[in-house]
Amino acid sequence: GSKTAGVIAANDEFFAERENLLKPTPAVFDPEHFGHKGKIMDGWETRRRRGADGDHPFPADDEHDWALIRLAAPGVIRGVIVDTAHFRGNYPQQITVEATALPGSPGPEELLADGVKWEELVPRTPVRGHAANGFAVTVERRFTHLRLKQHPDGGIARLRVHGEVVPDPEWLDALGTLDLVSVLHGGTVEDASDRFYSSPTQLIRPDLSRKMDDGWENRRRRVRGTNDWVRFRLAAQGEIRAVEIDTAYLKGNSAGWAALSGCNGDPSDEAGWFEILPKTRLQPDTPHRFRLPAAVTATHVRLDVFPDGGLARLRLHGELTAAGREALGSRFTALGG
Repeated sequence: GSKTAGVIAANDEFFAERENLLKPTPAVFDPEHFGHKGKIMDGWETRRRRGADGDHPFPADDEHDWALIRLAAPGVIRGVIVDTAHFRGNYPQQITVEATALPGSPGPEELLADGVKWEELVPRTPVRGHAANGFAVTVERRFTHLRLKQHPDGGIARLRVHGEVVPDPEWLDALGTLDLVSVLHGGTVEDASDRFYSSPTQLIRPDLSRKMDDGWENRRRRVRGTNDWVRFRLAAQGEIRAVEIDTAYLKGNSAGWAALSGCNGDPSDEAGWFEILPKTRLQPDTPHRFRLPAAVTATHVRLDVFPDGGLARLRLHGELTAAGREALGSRFTALGG
């Protein structure tokens, strides 16, 4: 769940609101938490559906509850987690996950219109209660929205959708200068020395850090001569002109120094790496901005921190090269964009 994702509609949220599905924190359970409508759960929970005769709890087989989700960024989906944490006697029997790709900013009416083609990512499948139900997805297409169905009714605590961002190259053209490493534009973490406190992917989120655990913090190093690092793949080959390293909210645990190196091609070729920013002293809880003396062409960067410590955000401002733009365009087209 990112700040830009959203649950834009649901047919029923009698007991608990649909927005809870995307809360970034794990679901919690408060046994004393009741409201006017009954038990309040940390998730999305619908009322009980009933059969027509009243003697049988099951409604007609095709009846279900649904929620529509806008992805934080369009892309290829690799995996979905339907987490029913704390739903023990009130989780759905089965779920279905479908996806579609629509341009612009469609509302519920456009998404539910007759002509919209939904593709099944997870067919109707039983789920377990109080469990993180994981599903691998193999559909190689770019999607913008999901529809989560629960058969026939019940509660789901959290929805997590993992995959690769596939931006619209024409939108990036319109931006001109852009953050080449931003997750919103298709930048990714390829490897990292440490993920102890938080994911290094938070370094390349498009928003500003709001608190200490919003960035990347590693454990304390106890071995001399070693340091922590993260390697990123840029959205595509680009020319980097300026670097931002932010240590917001990290005060007694920010990195003391940082260095940035890059490569243009194969990251496994050690000889191909070059210095972008030399080892530079950092201040705690401070944004740092560096204009490069000349534009640097790269496909990957490696951020080293010395000896350890946290960072809030990394931004690499620049432009796509002609080859980078062409590669993005080809991928966009191949995935149905």
